[in-house]
Parts: sequence; C-alpha cells; structure tokens
Amino acid sequence: LYWLSGLTCNEQNFITKAGAQRYAAEHGIILVAPDTSPRGENIADDPAYDLGQGAGFYVNATQSPWAAHYRMDDYIVQELPELIGAHFRVTDQRGICGHSMGGHGALTIALRNPGRYQSVSAFSPIVAPTQCPWGEKAFSAYLGEDRAQWRTYDATELVASATERLPILIDQGEADEFLETQLKPSLFVTACEQAGHPLTLRLQPGYDHSYYFIATFIGDHIAHHASALSSAG
Repeated sequence: LYWLSGLTCNEQNFITKAGAQRYAAEHGIILVAPDTSPRGENIADDPAYDLGQGAGFYVNATQSPWAAHYRMDDYIVQELPELIGAHFRVTDQRGICGHSMGGHGALTIALRNPGRYQSVSAFSPIVAPTQCPWGEKAFSAYLGEDRAQWRTYDATELVASATERLPILIDQGEADEFLETQLKPSLFVTACEQAGHPLTLRLQPGYDHSYYFIATFIGDHIAHHASALSSAG
C-alpha cells in the first residue's frame, strides 16, 4: 500500500503520526511511504512551502529548472515499485492512498494507470488542481502554461475518460481550513456522478486538515484497501 504525503511533508510524517502500522499488520499489508519530492543540495527549490522540495505534486515536470529531477510520477509508478519488488517479498497487488497533495497524487496516478492498482483512497485530496491556487502555482512552474498538460494531472478531469472504474474512498473534514479554497470536493463529486464512477465521500464534522484526522480514520482506509487487495489476490 503506497502512501503519498502532502505539502511540506517527507517520508517520516505518515509513518510517525498516522498510527497505520497496527492496521497494516492485521491485514498483512506492507506500507510504502516515499518522500514528496527529490532532495539535495543541487536540486531545484523555492523559498515557498508550496513549490520545490517538499512539494513535488507527483507530476513529471517539463520546465526548467524542475525537469531534471522532479519526475515524481515516474518515481511512484515505475522506479519505486521496482525497488520494492527487488528487495521485499511483495505480490503484484498494489493500493495507493494519500493526503492533500498526496491525495491528488493517489487519485491521478490510479486514474492514469488502469490495472496497476487494485484500490485507491484519499484524505482531503486536492481533487481539481487546475482550479485552485496550490495547483495553478505548481503546474505553472512544473508544466508551463499549457493547460491541456495540466488536465492530465487533474483527477476531476481524468475521471470522465477513465477506462477503469476503481471504487474511490475519500474522507474530508468539514472543519478543514482549505475545504472551499483549495480542495473543492464537490467538483469531484459532480465529475464522478457524470461519469458513473463509484465514489464514497465521507464528510467528517469537526475534523480539520491535520494528522489527528488521518489517525482517526486510517483503519477504515486500510480495511478498504485490504478488501480489494485480497479479492484481487
């Protein structure tokens, strides 16, 4: 089960804060929690929290100076699974999930790669990055001004033409400070309804954008993935 973290996070946030290990152990699932961007002294970066290191947005950048190293889509879909397969006893069954920017990554990667994942879920995902400030800023930098290219990394756009109707589980806190300005789940709900795509969106009263929210419901998500993975196996 691949977990993709959100803005400013690294590979440690989920592992130390979510409390997911006990649920994964119950179901015999390996958790894979990669970093959110390339890192290093000679890697392009930006002073802002929402661009550069810690903010890779799970795309393959095409613009300088990002294109040289910011190929997170390839890393998550191809390179990392090959490394995991070479060093651990894993099956071919995979799930993918994430939070915020990572929720965006999980949804788009699953939608862009039919047959590669048996399950997908997200917490507070950026479902329409082409229609929110976070996404517009990142996509302009990484992908340039061609909005057609942007749409290839937008879950709300991708779901209409998806060739696989993998059921999606999303939990969203109703007290999330980014709900209306950045996350906009209603856009994704409408797109799924129009496409006939199976979506379970659970709006959770009183919950915000934090890891306390994730820790509360991560057991449900791992059970969701376990059910699909065991059926596929």
